[in-house]
Amino acid sequence: MMDSRSNSSPNVAAPAKAGWPAITSLSLTVFGLVTAEFLPASLLPPISSDLSISQGLAGQTVTATAVIAAFAGPGIVVGTRKMNRRIVLFVLTALLIVSSLIAATAGGFVPLMIARLLLGVALGGFWALSASFVMRLVPENDIPRAMSIVMAGVSLATVCAAPLGAWIGETFGWRYAFHLTAVLGVLAFAIQALTVPSMPPSGHAGFGTMFKLLGRPALRRVFLVIIFAVAGHFAGFTFIRSYLEGEIHLDVSTVSLVLLGFGIAGFVGNAVGGYIAGRTSSGALTLAAGLIALSAAIMVATAGHQAAAIAAVVIWGFGFGAFPVSVQNRVMRVASDEVESAGAMMLTTFQIAISTGAVVGGLLVDSQGPLGVIGFAGLSAAVAAWIMLAGGMRQPAKAELNG
Repeated sequence: MMDSRSNSSPNVAAPAKAGWPAITSLSLTVFGLVTAEFLPASLLPPISSDLSISQGLAGQTVTATAVIAAFAGPGIVVGTRKMNRRIVLFVLTALLIVSSLIAATAGGFVPLMIARLLLGVALGGFWALSASFVMRLVPENDIPRAMSIVMAGVSLATVCAAPLGAWIGETFGWRYAFHLTAVLGVLAFAIQALTVPSMPPSGHAGFGTMFKLLGRPALRRVFLVIIFAVAGHFAGFTFIRSYLEGEIHLDVSTVSLVLLGFGIAGFVGNAVGGYIAGRTSSGALTLAAGLIALSAAIMVATAGHQAAAIAAVVIWGFGFGAFPVSVQNRVMRVASDEVESAGAMMLTTFQIAISTGAVVGGLLVDSQGPLGVIGFAGLSAAVAAWIMLAGGMRQPAKAELNG
């Protein structure tokens, strides 16, 4: 599974020297964004009590953020296509700060929802343009390493957001958790102002360009891989606690340790995935999806054997940690000439897959139990791995990209 760049020359001008401080600022930004996104999950009881709303209604603020992000990504790419990307980055980071401050001072459901919608805009815009930012900040050979550093912010937020939010909420009050993400935003903004150079707009970002990109078999294949792998992951992992407690009979404290192991493995997987993607992005993507499928199969086959099941959960964390950075690198390889439009489509595909996985997972866990939904996750991820592997075997990378 060898890789090649698209025949179309990238419209994004790569610098001669890597801007690692600027890349670090992007990682800090995404850490703040993802931490803010997931904070309500660990703060629902105090939020609902303080604002006199139900926990179910408070939980919809998480859903609203994800939904608006799916639409905001393509909208921002198209709407700001003539703006310097440095300015766009500043605006997105400022939205993190503003949304966090509004959430921290919200006196009711409406201002809290407004804060979450603003966060969704920031999330959608950042994810849609993240590959474009990276391509403007480092030389081509450093892109996989740089993307791995940026995605490390996601891995770290995944590990830290829930326990950190719960601890701050219990110790100081839930509003201080959002003050923290505002501080992270201010720090990221300051570093960006000092390190991020001018990034003139490039490419032909537009909805027409996005539809044209669907004519590329290699890009369609990546989107199919995202749909199957991400839907499978979110269907299964949403109910991982039910599996750990109900099928292999772990107590709550042990479940917490296992999930910590999942997060740490994801952090390592991100670094390893970035390294492999630098050599073969299709291979890295196949491996990531394959590991999710393998771990789910082990979990189903060894239910009742605690050690094997726990090891499988850790493998799952490693595989999914490697997945996003592998996807980003693959998209940059097959659509380097229109990476912003491709990034917007990738973001929307992720959100569709997440929503689909949540719905399917809920239906399966009610009808088949935790083993049924874990089995679906493994089968879906296996299909994703096969799609990527079969595509690489059918035709050489150069021919694939030309399509």
